[in-house]
Parts: sequence; C-alpha cells; structure tokens
Amino acid sequence: MDLSQAQKELARRLEPRYGHREGGLIASWVMERLTGWSKLERLVRKTELLSAGAQADYERFAAELLAGRPVQYVLGECWFCGMKFFVDEQVLIPRPETEELVEWVISEVSGGTLLDVGTGSGCIAISLARRLPAAAVYACDVSPGALAVARQNATALGGEVRFQQLDFLDEGRWAELPAVRWLVSNPPYIPYSERGTMAAHVVDNEPALALFVPDEDALVFYRALGKFARRRLETDGALYAEIHEDLGAAVREILLAQGAKEVILRKDLQGKHRMVKAVY
Repeated sequence: MDLSQAQKELARRLEPRYGHREGGLIASWVMERLTGWSKLERLVRKTELLSAGAQADYERFAAELLAGRPVQYVLGECWFCGMKFFVDEQVLIPRPETEELVEWVISEVSGGTLLDVGTGSGCIAISLARRLPAAAVYACDVSPGALAVARQNATALGGEVRFQQLDFLDEGRWAELPAVRWLVSNPPYIPYSERGTMAAHVVDNEPALALFVPDEDALVFYRALGKFARRRLETDGALYAEIHEDLGAAVREILLAQGAKEVILRKDLQGKHRMVKAVY
C-alpha cells in the first residue's frame, strides 16, 4: 500500500470502534509515527509505499487499536504542553485539563521549591521544570514503574526533577520530602462506584492505582495534601490540585478546615470545576 491507501484503510477499519472523526485522527497519528512525516509531507509523498518494516508495525498497531488499547499506549507517546512524553500502562495518559492546571501554576509561580505529588509520567513536574527554570522541582509517586517512566521522560525532555518513590498517604515518609513553597498534584479522585460508567478503554488499560479511591473515603488524598501543606508549606505558599468535577465544594471545605487562608475553585475550558488552589 502507498501512504494514502494505508491511511484510508486504517481509518476505515477503525471507524466502527472509534467513529469517523476519531478513527481518522488516530489513523493520521499512526501514519505520522510510521513515517516521521507531518500531514503536509505525507500529502506530498502520498504515493510512496510503506516499507516492509513499516507495514509490519502498521498491522501490529491496527490490531492493538482494534482490540481497544489506547492509541497513546500503542504508539508509546502522548503530547502534553507542547512536548512528546513516553507513556505505557504504568502511567495515566495525560489529559488536556491537566495542561490547564500546569498553565495556572506557571501564570502565578516563578521560583521556589515545588513538589508534584503522584507524578505518574512526570508530565506536570517536567513541564513545570522546563517552564520555571528558577524553581527547584521535586516529584514523588508510590509506583516504581511510574517513576521509571517519569525519569525516562525527564532524561529525554531535559527537565531537571528530583524524583522520590514513596506512598504519600504514609505520613511517616513525609520527612523524606523537602519543605516546599508550592505543592502541585493530580491525585487519584474517582470513586470506585463510578468505574462502571467510565469508558472501557480507560478502565481496562490505565492504572487503577492512579485513578480510583474508595467510595467511603473519596477525598483521602486532599486531606493528606492539606495536612502536608499545613505542616511543610513555606510562608505564602500554595497548593494547586486537579479535582473531581462533582467534589469541588467538599475539597474546598476540607482545605479550609485544615488551615488554608483561601481556597479558589477554577473551571476548565468545559465549564467544569476541575482545579483548586489553596493559599497558606
């Protein structure tokens, strides 16, 4: 097949599972990965044939996509804040609303010590390290596998981040973390009871440890973040966190009860309360 035929055929095969628009976008993304050429370059060279190696990868990618594996894991890459991050099933796929959280931090922070809790792929910490060169950036995660991915990304993208493996819910480990001025986190916040309402490709592929919290204690991470902020945040510091769209008021109440001077909820581009800032 030439490049044009290959892309059209892949889009046709993907359409029943992903729909016309998304199937076409995924097919284009796959062809860019296989060729290393942009959409415009592929249009110019559309009659060129796929190499034998590219053809084999094409069939493998198609089979995995048709089985429901997310394209980001299939290709091992995801764009975030203008950078291409490596991702696999050990980490969450970065989302656009998390980019909004990063941009909020960047708009208000310049220097100082910053800690990213539950770093996963390292997308938050690395993006902040790249954009805030005067800041000393630390990051922690409970998963050794996630930290391996984050370190790989930091090496590839040039972000200077100090990584630490620990369970943030274990207060006995907090002494291993630095006192910070800025605390940032996209923690697990989805109650297990919502699992059945979520897309199968998320539930079946992304790490449950990074997604779900017990129904009876859905705000466990925000209580821990608020307690850590009260103990270890420097004067005039702040906590920035992503939140469940339905739990903003509850998160705000907890953080105020734990000593925050002010708590601000912010809507994402979809008009949902998805971020919070607590000032200490």
